[in-house]
Amino acid sequence: MFDHVAEVVGSHKEIASASADLGFSMSVDVQAASLLRTLARLKPGGKFLELGTGTGLSTAWLLDGMDEQSTLISVDNDLACQAIAEKFLGVDNRLQLICQDGEEWLNANTESFDFIFADTWAGKYLQLNKALSILKPNGIYVIDDMLPQPNWPEGHQAKADRLIAQLDSRDDLILTKLAWSTGLVIATKKG
Repeated sequence: MFDHVAEVVGSHKEIASASADLGFSMSVDVQAASLLRTLARLKPGGKFLELGTGTGLSTAWLLDGMDEQSTLISVDNDLACQAIAEKFLGVDNRLQLICQDGEEWLNANTESFDFIFADTWAGKYLQLNKALSILKPNGIYVIDDMLPQPNWPEGHQAKADRLIAQLDSRDDLILTKLAWSTGLVIATKKG
């Protein structure tokens, strides 16, 4: 019934293969990626930010959902991973890949965004307030991996629980927590 969700098209399949060759196993899963693509369509002409490019799998899905007037800045500090994203996605003129520490990038950034996917520590566990401060009113903020994962280090569940409590306590967000995929939180900033 839901086979279309598992479809991997275009550069997605190539990125997944190159990720496996590199030994990178932290890419977004297909369910979350499909949701990112759908949510991206809600922000025509939008400014998108991805914190944690990885090898570009979620980047590719975001680009699939974005219209031609939208732009995406994707930040990651791993040059080998970002080289894969550059190889398969670098020709897309809507995309700007930045190889830099996410915290440093957030500290220096002066832009605001319609959509933020925080898929690394920066903008999620670190500098949450900074990330949410650059989210425009009615903007969408998405995080994943909020359900226990096999690669979580000892004590990580407590960090995830604190993050959820922080998001729940904010009065400037409308929040939905999904116990689906790897555990997603989708928030919209009140206008």
